[in-house]
Amino acid sequence: MVHGIGSRDWPVFNYWGRIPRALKSNGASINFGGQQSATTVAKAADELAATIDAMVEQTGCGKVNIIAHSKGGLDARWAISQLGCAGKVASLTTINTPHHGCQVARRLMERIPTTAVAVFDRGYRALFKALGDPDPSFLAGVADLTDTACRVMNDQMPNNPDVFYRSIGSRMASRQSAPFPLGLGYSMVEPMEGPNDGLVAVSSMRWGEFTLVEPSAGKGISHYDMIDMQRKNVGDFDVRKFYINLVSDLKARGF
Repeated sequence: MVHGIGSRDWPVFNYWGRIPRALKSNGASINFGGQQSATTVAKAADELAATIDAMVEQTGCGKVNIIAHSKGGLDARWAISQLGCAGKVASLTTINTPHHGCQVARRLMERIPTTAVAVFDRGYRALFKALGDPDPSFLAGVADLTDTACRVMNDQMPNNPDVFYRSIGSRMASRQSAPFPLGLGYSMVEPMEGPNDGLVAVSSMRWGEFTLVEPSAGKGISHYDMIDMQRKNVGDFDVRKFYINLVSDLKARGF
């Protein structure tokens, strides 16, 4: 399981909420990507590739199935296509990943004063270095999430025919569907890119076989709901059951 930008694989505060425990209780073996919280796709992919190599060597599993959220999906695709991991990966399932980038991210980077961006990034670096990241940069990570950067990267990391690619997406019903900052994010993304999860447009989430998780109870499913950040179900959407079914389907397909 590969996290997105701005977080780490902390043992106490689990990025994936109740999901790993639910998967383990149903017989799955779970490991985590181990990449630092924020850096370029290429650097994060290098860290992820090292984790995959170690897992395959230590367990003798042959291949792993990757489930990656948000930017983690781009990190995983780079590791598969550029770093020799294709032979060690059976499938890649991306969750609300901006495969085609975010126009809003590019426009914000163009308009926010460079000095303000630099101050924020210095603060981020200091905090996450103290938390264990070797060389974090939120700015470098976000720069790789723009639509222009993803257009270039997509040419560099085509699908490998030996890996099964699946993408999962969700959308909020309105800006009232989630608290700050996702409500604000929804309002910024929707006019330019249409339906979105508060950060990523649905049109950007599509890669390989695509499934859209439709709004539940009129509210929708946000970017953070898809990783159980609030540790509760949203309407009739049971996130734990969703991941159990997802992994069961991979098993049924022979992965």
